[in-house]
Amino acid sequence: MASLYAIIPAEVNQPVLMKDRDDQKFMRRALKEARMAAARGEVPVGAVIEQRGEVIAAAGNKRETAKDPTAHAEILAIRQAAEKLGGWRLRGCTIYVTVEPCPMCAGAIYQARIDRLVFGAPDLKAGACGSLMDIVRDGRLNHRVEVTGGVMAGMAAETLRVFFTARR
Repeated sequence: MASLYAIIPAEVNQPVLMKDRDDQKFMRRALKEARMAAARGEVPVGAVIEQRGEVIAAAGNKRETAKDPTAHAEILAIRQAAEKLGGWRLRGCTIYVTVEPCPMCAGAIYQARIDRLVFGAPDLKAGACGSLMDIVRDGRLNHRVEVTGGVMAGMAAETLRVFFTARR
């Protein structure tokens, strides 16, 4: 059976730019959130929101725990960030997600006016940020999100593969 998540080969030795280093730093934190979600029996997806180099929100999936279909990591992190910043506009923020967001989460990222999205593994079955559709960069909308995909994708995909292999 083919995996829902594309496996991206490990990066070749190339110079690492400062922005890339920051992306990896925050993606590692998102991967930690994903592993904590897996420990709770949740699909291992993690999200972190940063602003000016500081983590302002972090969450892992809680759909099973909360019995809530909207309790995706991205939605939970967006709610935390909005509460911390005191408003729904999350301008100046970057969200890091271990797996390409679904249509619901892509819509929430757009609605929150987040400037940048960085994700790990693409989701070829439900990805709404470039794979299946591209909600966050749709030119018909009044806000577009800068997207960087494939950051630490191999690790993110492996986290999912291990989780789903153990469930079968």
